[in-house]
Amino acid sequence: MADESVAELNKLFGTGNKDLEPDVVKELQSIMHLHQLSAQDMFYKWESYAIKMEMGEMKVSMEALRNFKRDLQDALERSSRTQVHIKTEKRLGATPRSTIKGGADVFGMLDGLTTPTPARTKASAKKRPLETPSVSRIKAEPASSPVSKLEDQLNSLGVLPPSSFNDRPNPGEMVEILNEHLPAPEPPIAPFSEPRIKLTAASDQKKLAYKPLAMKLSEASEILDDRIDDFMTKVMEHHKLDESAFGSAASQSTSEIVAIGRIASDSAEGKLNAASVVLETSRRMGNGLRVPLNLSKVRGYSFFPGQIVALRGSNTTGREFTVQEILTIPLLPSAASTPAALQAHRDRLSGNGPDSMVDEDSTPLPLNVIYASGPYTADDNLDFEPLHALCDKAADTYTDALVLTGPFIDSEHPLIASGDFDLPDEALAALNDPDTATMSTVFRYMISPALNRLVSQNPHITILLVPSVRDVVNKHVSWPQDAFIRRDLGLPKSAKIIGNPMTLSINEAVLGISSQDVLWELRHEELVQGKMTDNLLSRVSRYLIEQRHYFPLFPPTDRSKLPKTGTSEGVPPGAMLDLSYLKLGEMVNVRPDVLVVPSALPAFAKVVESVLVINPGYLSKRRGAGTYARMTLQPPNLSETDGGGSGMLGHKIFERARVEITRI
Repeated sequence: MADESVAELNKLFGTGNKDLEPDVVKELQSIMHLHQLSAQDMFYKWESYAIKMEMGEMKVSMEALRNFKRDLQDALERSSRTQVHIKTEKRLGATPRSTIKGGADVFGMLDGLTTPTPARTKASAKKRPLETPSVSRIKAEPASSPVSKLEDQLNSLGVLPPSSFNDRPNPGEMVEILNEHLPAPEPPIAPFSEPRIKLTAASDQKKLAYKPLAMKLSEASEILDDRIDDFMTKVMEHHKLDESAFGSAASQSTSEIVAIGRIASDSAEGKLNAASVVLETSRRMGNGLRVPLNLSKVRGYSFFPGQIVALRGSNTTGREFTVQEILTIPLLPSAASTPAALQAHRDRLSGNGPDSMVDEDSTPLPLNVIYASGPYTADDNLDFEPLHALCDKAADTYTDALVLTGPFIDSEHPLIASGDFDLPDEALAALNDPDTATMSTVFRYMISPALNRLVSQNPHITILLVPSVRDVVNKHVSWPQDAFIRRDLGLPKSAKIIGNPMTLSINEAVLGISSQDVLWELRHEELVQGKMTDNLLSRVSRYLIEQRHYFPLFPPTDRSKLPKTGTSEGVPPGAMLDLSYLKLGEMVNVRPDVLVVPSALPAFAKVVESVLVINPGYLSKRRGAGTYARMTLQPPNLSETDGGGSGMLGHKIFERARVEITRI
């Protein structure tokens, strides 16, 4: 039994393949015995202590352990002193709760009825009650209703009943596999000795730091106009047309012209339909006029509001533009690299650990990347168990990169929205005044520990964090969105916060990523007539690639039509577009090799126009666990990679990547 304890301590507290010193092991066992802690629980407390003390490396030393032991003893004494008052004092007030329509206080009606949330893991079962970020409270009243009565109350009020993360169905089940013929990933036997990823930004992140909520109508109008005129130039070059072939769809003429414009509806309300579709021209080509479209002569088409289209036809009556043909919009070129650059990326993949060295002629191990999207906890708790489980998976498999999109702390989470939740004791111990706690404190003590533990077990992993307009830790609330400030968040050094959206390269693979759920909105706003050759998920993904934009829909879907949230209002914030800076949402120079667009639509991985499109789904749903995506990318084979001209070689990521959509 003692040997098992030592092995577990070495696994949790050791660094790499180096075991702990005997005196360190004895000190750890002494702390476990003194405070009656399991090795796992003690590691969680050590992790929180290291974050609180701002230790750059969580290396275990005798001096650090003695200070850690004193900190635990001080916390125990503080807890003992407060126990004196618990039996005699009653909670006099509570944090104000949100109300539903009609003034009924949903959460207030449950006072005295709630029971503690069932234990979800061995670690969470031993956690102390969380403390509120705005005021330190101790709930002294015992639960007065049995669990069955509580569930009846929750169901009658439309509130989700508590559910155990451990009881989730089919954890680890693969929902979908793309390129199943490629070998399944096998984790290396040891961590890599150095990072195998080189990041290169294609988007200018500095431009995302614009001043939000300062939009001018004149600027927004110019941006929308410029987009139409830019597409006119692209269509002219692609179809080899003369400038005289273009004209205004709103001008009466018997001559056939090519009209460029934006698809819109003649009504501000209701869904786009064949009778309401109009073409909005630019001021340069048509004085910004709108003209109804007669699409009776077109066999099949699919449109959505905001789509830039090129139409061949005529307006003989002056009342409508009769469309004869829909011209194709040219795509951005596929990403390509020089042979020397691809060889350098291949060589980088060969940097394995001491126990898994390969010779120069051997094939390097494939690159492993995990994609996941928030929310990261269910509506009935703030334990973030799906995030912890995902980080454990990334640590166990020595994943090269973990790409996480927000929301991290969701403004639409019922507990966050009402403010009725508690912080861990570690956070309160670090604060002189509990009232000074902020949402950065919540992030530091509820999310960062999972990422720090991951880095301690897999030191050379690359972590990318992409914000969401629903993130309460980000002051930049409009889309396109700047990265949130990492100060006071307690993140590891290997975690990088990027903008939303962002185009960057992971080695040779060009990655485009946006946390805004544009696929769901496109699905519910599109107009489809006739038989389409592709399915729904491929079609809405193709819109992004053809329009060269991460959010081509305009105007965005009304908030009231979006998926309901767990708050009392139940209405999410929506897209929060800042039209003056929509150009920052454009794809940069080339088509992405991998396009990650998390959505409420079913999770999928598809190849669309040579682009690997991935919707990892949400890691946590309102009622329980969700899904994530794991990509295994085989190293580039220079002898089989097709050339793109001028000595450039295409990446062909869609042929080399195996993607698994997996239940957490």
